[in-house]
Amino acid sequence: MSTTLPARPLDPDTARTVAAPVVPSHSRLRPLGLGDVRITGGFWGERQGVNARHTLAHILGRLESEGWLPNFDRAAAGTLPLGRRGREFSDSEVYKYLEAAAWEIGRSDDTALEATFRAVVDRVAAAQEDDGYLNTEFGREGQQPRWSDLEWGHELYCLGHLFQAAVARERTRPGADDGLLLIARRAADLVCEVFGPDGIPAFCGHPEVETALAELARVTGDARYAEQAALFVARRGHETLADIEWGRRYFQDDVPVRDAEALSGHAVRANYLAAGAVDVAVESDDHELLTSLRRQWARTRGRRTYITGGQGSHHQDEAFGDDWELPSDRAYSETCAGIASVMFSWRLLLAGGESAYADLIERTLFNVVATSPAADGRSFFYANTLHQRVPGIVADPDATSPRASSSLRAPWFDVSCCPPNVARTLASLDAYIATADDHGIQIHQYAPSEIRTTLTEGRAVSLDVATRYPSEGSIRVSVIDSADEPWTLSLRVPEWADGARLRVEGADGVTQEAPTAGGWARVHRAFRAGDVVELELPMAPRVVVPDPRIDAVRGCVAVERGPEVLALESVDLDGGHDVGEVVVLPDVPPVEDGGRVWMSVTTRGPAPDGWPYGTEATVAPAAAGRVALVAYHDWGNRGPSTMRVWMPIA
Repeated sequence: MSTTLPARPLDPDTARTVAAPVVPSHSRLRPLGLGDVRITGGFWGERQGVNARHTLAHILGRLESEGWLPNFDRAAAGTLPLGRRGREFSDSEVYKYLEAAAWEIGRSDDTALEATFRAVVDRVAAAQEDDGYLNTEFGREGQQPRWSDLEWGHELYCLGHLFQAAVARERTRPGADDGLLLIARRAADLVCEVFGPDGIPAFCGHPEVETALAELARVTGDARYAEQAALFVARRGHETLADIEWGRRYFQDDVPVRDAEALSGHAVRANYLAAGAVDVAVESDDHELLTSLRRQWARTRGRRTYITGGQGSHHQDEAFGDDWELPSDRAYSETCAGIASVMFSWRLLLAGGESAYADLIERTLFNVVATSPAADGRSFFYANTLHQRVPGIVADPDATSPRASSSLRAPWFDVSCCPPNVARTLASLDAYIATADDHGIQIHQYAPSEIRTTLTEGRAVSLDVATRYPSEGSIRVSVIDSADEPWTLSLRVPEWADGARLRVEGADGVTQEAPTAGGWARVHRAFRAGDVVELELPMAPRVVVPDPRIDAVRGCVAVERGPEVLALESVDLDGGHDVGEVVVLPDVPPVEDGGRVWMSVTTRGPAPDGWPYGTEATVAPAAAGRVALVAYHDWGNRGPSTMRVWMPIA
């Protein structure tokens, strides 16, 4: 089936008015953006506040001190390559910062950040060449020629992040006079000219530009950009790029996208490509491609995803392993891979409406995205191990760390894709809370929030969501205003929430129970101001066992509470024990006490000097007791420690 788009131009009207990262021209669900939904507090509201107050300034400071933003000044002055600093893809971190700032300005109307944003855009604009080309690593005397290293050069990848920044700006400040959208369109026009049907028949080794071009098409109405995205997706998988030591699978050039059975290769690249392929499939009505991507998502989720939602089990190539290859202590689970997974899942959710996609988004947000930044928003995990065997080392706050050191959170990395990726995700998170369709409103993620939107035929609806989730399982949706006609309010019921209950408290004093089934709790009625819909999710801690085909954790258990995965951290152990000495008692369930979840365990003494294999008696556990667990996203915040998610059974 062809991936060519219909000849009609895309209609940008809807895309412009919805302040969201993804706005398909048509889809099963319509995203509600920053103008429709506002997170007002709670778990995610607190993190958005830290992101706004600390993380964005921290990132900008490091972009300056590392020289990555001054690279644009050198380009404008004509002094490159002399003095250029950073990796070949460092331009992209500047663009991700701009995207994060654009969403934050749209969220909070921060006037100081607006001034900073415009100043950075001016520096980027000054570096753009007359024909639209924009990159500080290629194309000048003393540098490699343009487009000469598609395997590793990241030129198109960097431009993809530029396009996404421009989309964020246009959707949050339509028609802004800072010039960012014009910069992006000039660069995108050049990409279409150079890589179009009669141009270079190749693509970027790091996917990202595909979804960015699709979104740029949606925001401008120019179908050329979406057609170029479709062309990039169709070209991949035919062994076009040069082979490398990890094989062409690394950059998804071994199998055509529509023929793949699961995501493979570099985990970030694979998810970015899949997200862009969904955009292409939706805009071109390519049902065959969309069906294939759904199948790939299902197998990847079922066989190649950690309990945290993390993806990528290989350190050397930052890649997926084979089915069931999910070692805890060697988990790579890059933060950016988690964010890219959210992007892929969200697009499939909009296309089809199935709650399973929102379930994986929730798991990944709470246990990967929320895990990366420290409480102060100024240091980060790049990789997210599930078993830390050696206590970490406190990072020098002024140093730049290796990218994947699974130690303590670090303030910056030589490959610092994750900090600005986290920043743009948190700043735009309001747009992942809820959607609408012809029948009503769907709430996918739970946070204290306000929803003010319009249904079909101009029916205005105002809702307030009150919850302490995930600390507590009650989600109360109060109707502030509603049209007289009936519509459906749908609340997602997570797959782990057996026994969830839904109650409707009418403004007329009548209370009724409503069923929950198929991942949703739905109420269809003519809502009135004062109606309250309350979903009660069971939050008791639960023991989870792995599929026995996951060799690395066979004979172990993990503990979850609500959407949060819990972990055992050595700072909670008495007597100087290490997490490797703890064994869980199999028949004693976890309990909550004093705001913590506790497990009954036994601890082994120091390992004998002799042979570590023997009879049950020689390796039997020693002292019994109980230990408190910590939410995985909070581990590493109390100093150097060892940690594990999967705990062996006695």
